Amino acid sequence: MKMSKLDKLLEGVEVEWKKLGGTLVRTKGTKITAGKMKEIHKDNAPLKIFAGGKTIAFVNFDDIPSKDINREPSIIVKSRGVIEFAYYDKPFSHKNEMWSYHSSNDNISIKFVYYFLKIQEPYFQNIAGRMQMPQISTPDTEKFKIPIPNPNNPEKSLKIQQEIVRILDTFTELTTELTTELTARKKQYNYYREKLLTFDENEVKHLPMGDENVGKFIRGGGLQKKDFTDSGVGCIHYGQVYTHYGTYANKTKSFVSEEFAKKARIAKYGDLVIATTSENDEDLCKAVAWLGEEEIAVSSDACFFRHNLNPKYVAYFFQTEQFHKQKRKFITGAKVRRVNASNLEKMKIPVPPLKEQERIVSILDKFDTLTNSISEGLPKEIALRKKQYEYYREKLLTFPKK
Repeated sequence: MKMSKLDKLLEGVEVEWKKLGGTLVRTKGTKITAGKMKEIHKDNAPLKIFAGGKTIAFVNFDDIPSKDINREPSIIVKSRGVIEFAYYDKPFSHKNEMWSYHSSNDNISIKFVYYFLKIQEPYFQNIAGRMQMPQISTPDTEKFKIPIPNPNNPEKSLKIQQEIVRILDTFTELTTELTTELTARKKQYNYYREKLLTFDENEVKHLPMGDENVGKFIRGGGLQKKDFTDSGVGCIHYGQVYTHYGTYANKTKSFVSEEFAKKARIAKYGDLVIATTSENDEDLCKAVAWLGEEEIAVSSDACFFRHNLNPKYVAYFFQTEQFHKQKRKFITGAKVRRVNASNLEKMKIPVPPLKEQERIVSILDKFDTLTNSISEGLPKEIALRKKQYEYYREKLLTFPKK
């Protein structure tokens, strides 16, 4: 979109700032408990009930009083916990500690007001943070002022509001389509990863990973975050394995001094670095194949696997359900979950010929780039669209105050 078109849209626009409560109609919710919502929920029922956060229920129209059903396109104020605004244009209700707004004025676009309120969420989250449980009250939104362009020319005002909504809707729909595509591709990726790494035991050997013909596990050393330096020898801290790294890496996020590295546990090209400690089972044993030419230090609560297999093949195997199924048998701990290196040695991995491992890796690499890469693929495209959307949203919804 050319900026000249946007400039023309907003050229000479006068703005009146009006209180939200005096511009829109506020509606109350319904008296219902979370337990009752769960009890009467029916998949694909026509009426949606909001309860804050991601908690919702779908019910039939006769499950709650008709007076509590809102049929107008509305802005829903999620007033407790995570403070945010939602837009909904189908029949709905919400718990009575929340409230919503709709427009009874044909010259006020409710979607326009919604987009403006979305960029004001940090303000409301800030005032909510004064309470022990983050919470805002109805006066906080009622007295909040919103911009109405060209109030003395209702027809032009509505046209401006609708055009702003159209532009922002376009970006929103595009991002939604890309996100849906990414979800589908990830599902496809998971399917093919499981299929490609599943072999008949009569055709391909399944060997313990600690077998002398496969590899060995080496525990990480006493590396802590306080040992990080601005430069020096690369290192991987166990927490970074599931917060920073993907399937493989050739550069480290952090470094230690050369002096420290002399006494550290060192991983080499092709080694698989594995986080053996986590607060949840899903992240436990997440692994990254080290493909950098330099040797790197590895922290405690991690280990590395030195082997004679294709490094990426092993990293992809650690993402499969057949690996996680074996892993679950060896998990220990309550709040902090662990798997010992000695138990990883017992887990079996299919060992096809190296040529077959390379073929599998070449296929999975394409899926990995498409679904996970921030420099290529769908994640990059989604990030660019979101950035573009935020730029135009700021441009279109920033009005001068007298």
